[in-house]
Amino acid sequence: MAGKRYSREFRERAVGLVFEQVEHYSSEWETICSVAAKVGVSGETLRKWVRQAEVDAGARSGTSSEESAELTRLRREVAELRRANDILKAASAFFARELDPRPPRS
Repeated sequence: MAGKRYSREFRERAVGLVFEQVEHYSSEWETICSVAAKVGVSGETLRKWVRQAEVDAGARSGTSSEESAELTRLRREVAELRRANDILKAASAFFARELDPRPPRS
């Protein structure tokens, strides 16, 4: 099932609320659940946003959003280059057969 997309600004505001209000609750999870209910997202969704924000800020280890986007872009580029390479290989084989002066085998 495809998830609902939230704007970057919305996610940043929700994560900011968690960071602002964490001192008012006994645990980070309690803070996340409270803020999630207020902004209308699930607690797990907001928890993931908070974790990614911590990674992006360097407070937690992991792959940052920029690195993930770059990896995705590079993977698409590699796939496109592989397709182009396959097309060029097929074309070169076709033209090599067409331009071969020897008669075709029977």
